[in-house]
This record gives sequence, C-alpha cells and structure tokens, in this order.
Amino acid sequence: MNGKIRHEFTAKIWQHDSPYGWHFVSLPQALAGEIREHLKWQEEGWGRLKANAKIGGCEWKTAIWFDTRHNTYLLPIKAEIRNKENLKVNQEIKVTIWI
Repeated sequence: MNGKIRHEFTAKIWQHDSPYGWHFVSLPQALAGEIREHLKWQEEGWGRLKANAKIGGCEWKTAIWFDTRHNTYLLPIKAEIRNKENLKVNQEIKVTIWI
C-alpha cells in the first residue's frame, strides 16, 4: 500500500466507558513499541499516526492514537465498519494496518 509498512494482529474490540463511547482495538504492546520506536517522529498532535486499516472486506483511511494509560496505540472502529462487518464488543478480530 504505497510504500507503507503492513502490520497484522488479532485483538478484541472494546468500548470506551463513556456514554455512547467510541469503539477501539488496542494494538499489541510489542507492536506498538516497535511502531513508536521507529515512527514517533511522524506523530501529529496527541500521538496520532496516519494509517490505513482493513477488517474483513472493509478497508479505510484512519489514524492510530497513542494512549499513555494503556501504553499502546488505539485504532478507532467506526460504526460504519462495525455494521458492515457485524462486529461486537469483546469480539476478537484480525486487523491489518498500514503505516
């Protein structure tokens, strides 16, 4: 994907505990550490790195965000993607990202 580095992982979808909270997957901490070590210089505000993501048959442009509380990057999963792929909280899914 245009010279970007591809990463694949499996993670569970979780929802932020605020009312109508966003849905995310957390990158494995080892992967997040590797990405941060090599690409932190590309982060924009609040630890944001532009990315492309793919879950099932859906692929979209997005970003991952570094969360210091979880010490990893978070990938937000939009309602459109959750609906198209019939994804639920606590479901373990395969994710591909390009950064």
